[in-house]
Amino acid sequence: MNITLKDGSQKQYEAGISVLEVAKDLSEGLARNACCGLINGERVDLRTTLNEDCNLEILTFNDQDGKWAFRHTAAHMLAQAVKRLYPDVKLAIGPAIEDGFYYDFDRDKAFTEEEFAAIEAEMKKIAKEKLPIERFELPREEAVKLMEEAGEPYKVELINDLPEGEVISFYRQGEFVDLCAGPHLMSTKPVEAVKLLSAAGAYWKGSEKNKMLSRIYATAFTKKSELNEHLEKLEEAKKRDHRKLGRELELFTILDEGPGFPFFLPKGMELRNTLINYWREIHKKAGYKEISTPIILNKDLWLTSGHWDHYRENMYTTVIDEMDYAIKPMNCPGGMLVYKTKMRSYRDLPLRMGELGLVHRHELSGALHGLMRVRNFTQDDAHIFMLPEQIKDEIKGVVRLIDEVYKAFGFKYKVEVSTRPEDSMGSDEAWETATEALIEALTDMGYDYKINEGDGAFYGPKIDFKLEDCLGRTWQCGTIQLDFQLPERFELEYIGADGEKHRPVMIHRVVLGSIERFIGVITEHFAGAFPTWLAPVQVKVLPISEKYHAYAAKVQDALEEAGLRVERDERAEKIGYKIREARMERVPYILVVGAQEEEEGKVAVRSRENGEEGQMDLQAFIQRITEEVQTKYNYLVGKQA
Repeated sequence: MNITLKDGSQKQYEAGISVLEVAKDLSEGLARNACCGLINGERVDLRTTLNEDCNLEILTFNDQDGKWAFRHTAAHMLAQAVKRLYPDVKLAIGPAIEDGFYYDFDRDKAFTEEEFAAIEAEMKKIAKEKLPIERFELPREEAVKLMEEAGEPYKVELINDLPEGEVISFYRQGEFVDLCAGPHLMSTKPVEAVKLLSAAGAYWKGSEKNKMLSRIYATAFTKKSELNEHLEKLEEAKKRDHRKLGRELELFTILDEGPGFPFFLPKGMELRNTLINYWREIHKKAGYKEISTPIILNKDLWLTSGHWDHYRENMYTTVIDEMDYAIKPMNCPGGMLVYKTKMRSYRDLPLRMGELGLVHRHELSGALHGLMRVRNFTQDDAHIFMLPEQIKDEIKGVVRLIDEVYKAFGFKYKVEVSTRPEDSMGSDEAWETATEALIEALTDMGYDYKINEGDGAFYGPKIDFKLEDCLGRTWQCGTIQLDFQLPERFELEYIGADGEKHRPVMIHRVVLGSIERFIGVITEHFAGAFPTWLAPVQVKVLPISEKYHAYAAKVQDALEEAGLRVERDERAEKIGYKIREARMERVPYILVVGAQEEEEGKVAVRSRENGEEGQMDLQAFIQRITEEVQTKYNYLVGKQA
């Protein structure tokens, strides 16, 4: 049989050879570091045998899927360690996740930080035991019996949930056996650098109707040095946590009276409004018209759009005049109605309509996380209605806009194309046309992209933009979705050059994703030290004593007249203390004023970037900072504050 390798080369092998044996044939070093294989795009065990022509990749920890297999094995080792130390604990599930893994346990009490050390020690002991990991399959009845005898009711439930004909596989390492589809490493030996990170509650199967389980989050690496580097990043991430900085910098709060519903405080509103003004500026330049649609619309609209059938469990509903209504989870159906307010001509297209629309989505309380996962947020939506021949150019236009914004904030990003999900509507032909249009636009522009199978919206494929922050973390923000379905469902029309009625094509797109979430992302990216144009307070004026309050007020007036955001600190505190506090607030510029400054019409300048800069003429300082703000200097030259 012919095996096509990652580099496109082919090798011939006898049928029945394993993925690991192929790796050994290619390189002993590759075999030592291999974690799993990829056969025709499907992740598999190294122990999997090859019986026909195929494409094969050997994956190490340097590959995302290789990391997944490595950490999946670590999750089993965590469960094994817990069962050794606490035999009465019942096992639930334990997958690999981004940057680590977790396992859910049914236990009378939550795990404590003190217990982590013992569990970690036991995991390291399991690694030193070099336990071979074996895979085996059982018929359904035998599988159920095995888990019942082991006293694992959650595993029994999982087996019973599997569809008829599904292969039921298990993995064994020493005395430990777990229901699992795999893949896994060949033994426990490589998993020595492990760290338990935190404990949390998690509902079984994610439903609030089910029992609360105890979840342990952890991570694992192939080397201790890599683990230490990761832990340092986590510590830095804690310092940058937008929830912590949101409190300290008085940007926003989330109260018990509204879980998942953020309150923006005055400084947070300055930041938010500055961001929105920037959004409006670039969209106006790009030919968008801004609209606003209602928050509550009736059930018939959501039935027409498909949201009532595909998204109902995430929607808040109400009854008005004995009719069902829903609070909008998305802005697009309202955009359809705006399009239909009059008959459009082909000369009107493309029509680009932007909306900063407030949407509400029901999220489980356990999933809520600061501004990153909320129940109401402002989506920076736009809907572009166009002729079929305009599709590619419009997609390119949106890609250029997203690129401009992300570069302005100093973000790198990667691109993914998400294809048709199982729960979708529309014809195969429409989906194929839409997907090809997205790919062709990216190819024409020279973008590398990854295909994300089955992760499109229910009405169309999409391009997702994953931006990378200063700690290397990725965030899903921008997206472009091409849609042939909603124009059909809403019977949108335009009069063509031939005088006949035709159906437009539409794009759904967001750049920031949601204003709230983007504020959370940039707060962590800049550690709260926003560049001058974006900072809620750009200048803080500090009089040395009460004698200079009048001059400090005069300085503030001059700065505010120039359009700057200014605060004045007149508290009866020592100047050193007030300077330290202003620095803790991450204010870009601190102006200290006393006798000499008042006499000469100057200010003593301290900048966040350069520290103490000495005296400067007030008007010269105003000119300098105004120019910096107007040109968005820090961002446009790629300079982080």
